[in-house]
Amino acid sequence: MRVDVVILPVLLNPANLAGKTAVVFDVLRATSGIAAAMAVGVASIRIFSDIQSAVAAAQADTPAKAGDRPLLAGEVSALRPPGFDLGNSPRQYDASHRGRRVFLATTNGTKAIVAASGAATVLAAALVNAGPTARFCRTLGADVTLLCSGTEGQFSLEDFLGAGAVLAALRQTGAVTIGNDAAITAAAFFTARRDQLRATLASGQGGHNVVAAGLEPDIDFAARLDALEVVCRVEQGLIIRRA
Repeated sequence: MRVDVVILPVLLNPANLAGKTAVVFDVLRATSGIAAAMAVGVASIRIFSDIQSAVAAAQADTPAKAGDRPLLAGEVSALRPPGFDLGNSPRQYDASHRGRRVFLATTNGTKAIVAASGAATVLAAALVNAGPTARFCRTLGADVTLLCSGTEGQFSLEDFLGAGAVLAALRQTGAVTIGNDAAITAAAFFTARRDQLRATLASGQGGHNVVAAGLEPDIDFAARLDALEVVCRVEQGLIIRRA
């Protein structure tokens, strides 16, 4: 199994995804939130690259049964948009959301998931489900591209840390061929910071943005390595739980 790391969606060559598994990271906070939603039993999460598209789809949606309207979730500048049911916090999901549909649009993470759509399999992952994601990748057997969402077009260390965590977990499941220098560096970075995950997440620009928005507990949630035994797979624009 060959593993590459791509540090930003703009650097992704869609042609290189054919036949591969793409794992997308937006550790602070979209993919941590996706894992949290799946863990409490959200039925599905429909992905949108921008707020306007999510709103339009929600307005046009015809629920299969009364009371089954989709919940709008997302963020602009880390905060819940006006009129949305939910923001982008991984802590917001609880038993009341079990069985509900969510329409999600965020600044970075959902755009990266859309960018990875040419892969044979697309997964959303974070530190909280790094191990389960790696084990599922191994069952698929395909080469893997670990895609970091970044922060508004800039490199983000938290996504790089997440990529390193999945790569480390993949190594525990069997032989891995490191495909590029970014993968070498991500693996070394995770190894060096494994015992300081919370501090590492807080130290980057993404962490600073979360703290400035008054949402610092989200960092504590996102730093919990392998806390959630879920695999989040994207199928035709919908994220569903696979384990």
